Amino acid sequence: MKFFFGKKLNMTQIFTEEGEALAVTIVKTLPVEFYDRVLEEKRGYSAIMCKVTNGKKERLVEFRSDKDDFSEMKKGDKFDESQFIVGDKVTITGISKGKGFSGTIKRYGFAQGPKTHGSNQQRRLGSIGAAYPQHVLKGQKMPGRMGNSQITIKNLKVVDVDNKNHFLLISGAIPGNNGSQVKIVSK
Repeated sequence: MKFFFGKKLNMTQIFTEEGEALAVTIVKTLPVEFYDRVLEEKRGYSAIMCKVTNGKKERLVEFRSDKDDFSEMKKGDKFDESQFIVGDKVTITGISKGKGFSGTIKRYGFAQGPKTHGSNQQRRLGSIGAAYPQHVLKGQKMPGRMGNSQITIKNLKVVDVDNKNHFLLISGAIPGNNGSQVKIVSK
């Protein structure tokens, strides 16, 4: 299992040898060092804990794994981006951009109401329930906060690895604002 923590910088495009443009996201890798192992006997799952440093802030992050690949690791051992190779399929988890309070048309793609003949229902929700059971059922699609939630995108490809400048180029878009932290895992 390969894993890393990075900071999304921005998106750009590169050109392949065939001449076609490929959209990529630039991720700057952050310093990650081994901290501790979580044993299955104690918590019911096996994982490793790593310390991630971003500027002056440090935090512990857990990476779950099915097998015990890290039994020989010692506290303080460092990981680097060289564990990834071009062509690796990765899963990226990050916090999506927050879009604030949104109505149902923006949030769920509902249709607008009629705009003529005195209609007062252009961008309103409409009916939200039946006469019985006299309350709004759970899960009803209603206006509310949109975005700012954890998103996981699978099967993105590593296009390039720059060990000198500590960059990964990953095909496609990844969640979050520029400067947000993302978790990168490859099986």
